[in-house]
Amino acid sequence: MFHLHSKLLLALSGIVCLIACNRADSEVTDTLPARQEVAYDTTYISALREKGLEAAAFCTKKQLNTDYCFLLHMGRHSGYHRFFIWDLKNQTAIDSGLVSHGCGENSWGQDHSADHPSFSNTYDTHLSSLGKYTIGKRGYSQWGIHVNYLMHGLDSTNSNALGRAIVLHSWSQIPDTTVYPRGTPEGWGCPAVSNTFMEDLDERLKVTSKPVLMWIFN
Repeated sequence: MFHLHSKLLLALSGIVCLIACNRADSEVTDTLPARQEVAYDTTYISALREKGLEAAAFCTKKQLNTDYCFLLHMGRHSGYHRFFIWDLKNQTAIDSGLVSHGCGENSWGQDHSADHPSFSNTYDTHLSSLGKYTIGKRGYSQWGIHVNYLMHGLDSTNSNALGRAIVLHSWSQIPDTTVYPRGTPEGWGCPAVSNTFMEDLDERLKVTSKPVLMWIFN
């Protein structure tokens, strides 16, 4: 009887441990220090890896940078890291950060659509556009660290990006750290990141010899 009771206790302990470990894995992204959220929960890892493999093949075919690309997973709550610098050779995240999406008809600078953003390729909608882009010319921005990069839409869902002045830039309102359950402040459609994260992106983009792929997906 004692032996059976001991086995039951061990089994229950194992279940509790498994639940705790799975919970810890899923929450690892939210307990790491600022901008070290390069691990992510299993809900999103499969989607990122799938896109990463597709991106690697696409970059090779289109003669883009084959070392890394930018994957922006807008299906994730905006209070978590959604902008991943993705290593195309090793198929893993190098770094990550918060990123804004368009506010649409909501108030600018708020987080009304943190977990249900809308997307559009239409002018004056103040919404972000899904699809593949190549990062273009470096220029001056009135926001953040005063640097922006043009975004050339490659799909029918983002073909108006240049005309809509959708660019990659930083914004002082974007934090470095995860802010969930709050969301990242929303702008007029640009993928805006924190000043610190933009400095890292800028250092990479300034020295690349080939265009870098940015893929925004939901």
